[in-house]
Order: sequence, then C-alpha cells, then structure tokens
Amino acid sequence: MTAYNIDKKTLDDLYYKYNKREFVHPDPLEFLYDYKSSSEREVVGIIAASIAYGQVRQILKSVSFILQRLGSKPSEFLKSADSSLLQNTFKDFKHRFTTGAELSLFLENVGRVLKKYGSLNECFLWGFKKEKEILPAIMHFAKELRQGECECYNSLVPMPAGKCAYKRINLYLRWMIRKDNVDPGCWNNIPAKHLIVPLDIHMHRVSSLYGFTERKQADFNTALQITEAFKKFDPEDPVKYDFALTRAGILSARCNQGI
Repeated sequence: MTAYNIDKKTLDDLYYKYNKREFVHPDPLEFLYDYKSSSEREVVGIIAASIAYGQVRQILKSVSFILQRLGSKPSEFLKSADSSLLQNTFKDFKHRFTTGAELSLFLENVGRVLKKYGSLNECFLWGFKKEKEILPAIMHFAKELRQGECECYNSLVPMPAGKCAYKRINLYLRWMIRKDNVDPGCWNNIPAKHLIVPLDIHMHRVSSLYGFTERKQADFNTALQITEAFKKFDPEDPVKYDFALTRAGILSARCNQGI
C-alpha cells in the first residue's frame, strides 16, 4: 500500500465515530430522511444536491423553500407540471447565481426525465450500462438535466465536458447508491465501488493533508486520484470515508472558532 499520512485503523475509526445521523445537520442530505419511497427520495436528492453550493444556512433555506412549493410528492408534481406552472411557482426564487427561471427549467427537465425513463435511476443506469463506467453515465445524466439551457449556464448542473470535479452529482450518487447510517441509498443496481469522491475545498484540503493527492486543482483528475487512494483502504466502498473526513474537519474548525 502506498504510504499515506493516515493508516486504515485511524481512517476506519473516523468512519465509525462520525458516520452517524447525529452529525448530519446542517447538511442538505437531511431532507432525504423525510421521504420513505425511492421515487421521492431520488427527486428530493437531486434538488438538494444541485442547490448545495454557497453557505449551508442558505442552502437549507433554499431547499426547504423548493420542497414546500412542490408538496408532499415532488416527483408527482414535476411529472404533471408544465413550464408555465413551474415558472409561476418559482418566479420569486433566488439562490446565489440561480434564478427562479433557471430553477424552473431544471425542475422541468427533472420531470421530463421522470416521464422519459420512469425514474432518475433508470436515466443514470442507461448511461452506466453502455460502458459500465461512471463518467459516461455522469455525462449522460448531466445532458438530460440540461436540456434547453444556454451553454454558459451551470449553477445547478455542470456542463458535460469532463473538466470539473462534478462534486454535486457525485454527492448525489453517494446518497443514492451507498446505504449506511448516513447515506439512505435507494438505488440498488450500481455497485458502490464505482463511486467517485465528491470533491470540494474541504475534502481537497483533508486529502492533501493525508497525502491522498498532491494536485493543487480540485478538478476531476484530483477526485479520481483521491478515490483511488481510498480504494487502497476499501476497494468495494471507497467513498464511505467522504462524510466522516469532511465532518470531522468541519466540527474541529467550529470547536477552534468557539462555535
């Protein structure tokens, strides 16, 4: 095994210590726990993950606003809603760079995908089945969710060009595919070994500290390098360490700041 600045026992200890629901808040993942069916959880998940940029308090506020407008069964709402209804429902929405018009188009695309494939799971699986690799499936998934958008728009769904880290889509996939105390897991047809770490500034910093990567850019290649490092510790479920490592760092920072 490559020499890292942390051993498997310490990494597993962090997982068992922090990978608990009591440490989830504040995290948009918590919205998924309110929905029992897979059909609703996958829709709530893509909304929560796509909005997950910026300050966490605003993220939670924005996701809550959207879900309240969609009602108790978001998937049914989106399958029956047309563009004019969505635009009117979210005309007063604003989340950092995301406007109500952009959100409406995104939600319209989610509804279109549900009608076309039957579920978001089947949409993603269509891309995965073709090559049995996660990146082509991510590209296909992103293209389906970006129908009708201008080329410069990526505040909710990244452009399928293979250049960014695809953090929010990978976060969504972690929620959908993994199943433990934190990740609810409602897709049972894609092995967790294919997942890629959702790379953000916190994970990049932690991974650099532990020697999982020496790359300076938090891009897709860095995400792949960190994931390969995690596979040395757990080849069947490498992304299991994501929540624990980032949560430990966030909680430690709060303690140091007296929060």
